[in-house]
Amino acid sequence: MSNMHYSLNEISPIWLILIAIVLFVQGTWIFQDARKRGRFPWLWGLWGITGFPTPLIVYWLVVVRSERKRS
Repeated sequence: MSNMHYSLNEISPIWLILIAIVLFVQGTWIFQDARKRGRFPWLWGLWGITGFPTPLIVYWLVVVRSERKRS
């Protein structure tokens, strides 16, 4: 069985930068969209920068999809 645990010293700085950019863009997009829809933008934005892609999927299911059903 392979050991899949890495320390920060073993991960390339380029990967860390790319992950940080993806998380920042995702959190910013969710925050702006939630603010436009009036749906707790700070909550969604902060959660959006903690992981990928779970916050984006949950945001889509809870906010975007439910809003489309009302229309």
